[in-house]
Amino acid sequence: MTKQVNIGILGYGVVGSGLYQLLVRNGEEIAQRVGVAVRVARVADIDWTRPRPFLPPEELRTTDAREVIAAPDIPVVVETIGGVGAALDLVREALMAGKSVVTSNKEMIAKHGHELLDLAAAKGVDLFFEGAVGGTIPIIRALKESLEANHLDTILGIVNGTTNYILTQMSDEGRPFEEVLADAQRLGYAEADPTDDIEGFDARNKLAILSAIGFGLRASVEDIFTEGISHITPTDLRYAAQMGYIIKLLAIGRRHDGRVELRVHPTLVPRGHPLASVRGAFNAIFIHGDGCGDVMLYGRGAGDLPTGSAVAGDVIEAARNVISGCRGRVLCTCVADAQVVSMGEVETRTYLRLRVADRPGVLGKIATAFGEEAVSLASVIQLDTDGRVAEIVMVTHKCPEGCLNKALRRIEALDVVEAVASRIRVLDEE
Repeated sequence: MTKQVNIGILGYGVVGSGLYQLLVRNGEEIAQRVGVAVRVARVADIDWTRPRPFLPPEELRTTDAREVIAAPDIPVVVETIGGVGAALDLVREALMAGKSVVTSNKEMIAKHGHELLDLAAAKGVDLFFEGAVGGTIPIIRALKESLEANHLDTILGIVNGTTNYILTQMSDEGRPFEEVLADAQRLGYAEADPTDDIEGFDARNKLAILSAIGFGLRASVEDIFTEGISHITPTDLRYAAQMGYIIKLLAIGRRHDGRVELRVHPTLVPRGHPLASVRGAFNAIFIHGDGCGDVMLYGRGAGDLPTGSAVAGDVIEAARNVISGCRGRVLCTCVADAQVVSMGEVETRTYLRLRVADRPGVLGKIATAFGEEAVSLASVIQLDTDGRVAEIVMVTHKCPEGCLNKALRRIEALDVVEAVASRIRVLDEE
């Protein structure tokens, strides 16, 4: 009988460190649950001189990731390097060598998950990636197991803790985006280069994974409409609150008529919706299925221990499969390529903030442009004015984006319109 299952870790940054801490700290409890010890036998990182709060013993360290993959006594390899360069090559090599792989690499799974799952199945090993989406939230396992019998039609997610933290602070304190972002970087919530987070690319990768599993349809990340939060202002947050909304960066997936809507963008969420109450660096994913109805999973979305917890759960599952000799059971469940609805066809309500000349007849000209492009207005409010320029906030009824785009081009050309200062889509509760 196997007395222990050895694992190797590739990359010892935030996630790798969190995983190692949990496996060491809770080693006895994990052994009781698995039936054997789960032991970290080797850890690879290109630079061991960088300061870290929790280091593995020197005898476990190496700078050669391929040494870990080649070790005959390590059946499970964990990749926490990130990206699709060296990490992708190493994961392919590990699977080809007959190793089960656990990863938290959302970009790699979003772009190459189908290929890697097929390779794992061909080699009779496992590929697990719970840590790729939602931090500590067990969303991948929920979709693959607990909710597997459902026909899912909606996936809505706050899946990036950095942007949710920034929007929460801006809303609470009325400070501008750039100032709050700088604070988030000082506190470690945002990277030195925050582009992937604030421009929505991180959430886009996660939505590609969620839709592939939840809907069974593969979509290229390039087909997912993506818009970040850098243009959101305290003014918009204040006006949204006055109208009963909270602004969140949402990953939205909807399936209908054999096609899917996949989009990431700032969204006005009604204050009564469960996602509106998700604050700070927390994540939440809201799902609707024909059997389960509405389900929401909530938890910490990033950090060493939260993400390490998700990765550790996969490591334990992989270890159990090694012991029982039943590796390779998890197959890619994507049945076809997704037919993604173009944004021009997507129908939403939209919040608009316009800066216009403060004189009679302006609203009539704007309303005419909307009406001639089949866009109707649900509400119009004139707010701040300096006597020369006024701000008008309006929310449209639901209409195709293509119609709204045509109307806005006409409105921007009007001599009485200084600027369309903001445009933010509104979440419709379907």
